[in-house]
Amino acid sequence: MTDVKRVVVVDDHQTFTDLLALALDSLPDLECVGQANSAEAAHELVDRFRPDIVLVDVALGGHDGLALSAELVGRHDDLRVVALTAQTSRALAVGALRAGVCALLHKEGSLRQVLSTLRTARRGAFVVAPELWQSFSPRTSDDAGGLVPRATPLSDRETETLALMAEGMDGRGAARRLDISVHTYRGHVQRVLTKLDAHSQLEAVAIARSRRLL
Repeated sequence: MTDVKRVVVVDDHQTFTDLLALALDSLPDLECVGQANSAEAAHELVDRFRPDIVLVDVALGGHDGLALSAELVGRHDDLRVVALTAQTSRALAVGALRAGVCALLHKEGSLRQVLSTLRTARRGAFVVAPELWQSFSPRTSDDAGGLVPRATPLSDRETETLALMAEGMDGRGAARRLDISVHTYRGHVQRVLTKLDAHSQLEAVAIARSRRLL
């Protein structure tokens, strides 16, 4: 039998939730078990139906969709949350990562992308839709006068450093793991931040996950 993933859709636009529910219910491996138009209704549905995934609009009327996401992830150990947004900013991506969101998608993206993400979302992962990433990633001018993302490859040691940053390991522990001094480790961290154009280790991890460097 097909493993059916049960989904709750949270958005304050009724037409959107109705259409998405119809799309989900037409598929053999996805099922919409509830639609919510507010944070309160979302909590009620998740408590009642225990879905596998919740699809949440970041701009949820008078509520903060990322705050709701963090609450849901904190209360339900196996729940995966996918967020939708019409905004484009680094702060939003970092906020989504902090909230425990598995993926951040653009509301104007394709239905196929949404369905594919719902099928593959997993806790501990963080994926940003390409069209969102391109809008707030570091950029530089190309020869044609347009804008293209800037990407400087990480060295093997910098990649190892990035992986330890993603684990949340402190500097001393990471230095011991790599068998180097804390001073040397901090130098690797600074180079990773520079190459990813990040202002913090958390932002660097978010960027790396969106680029699938981790």
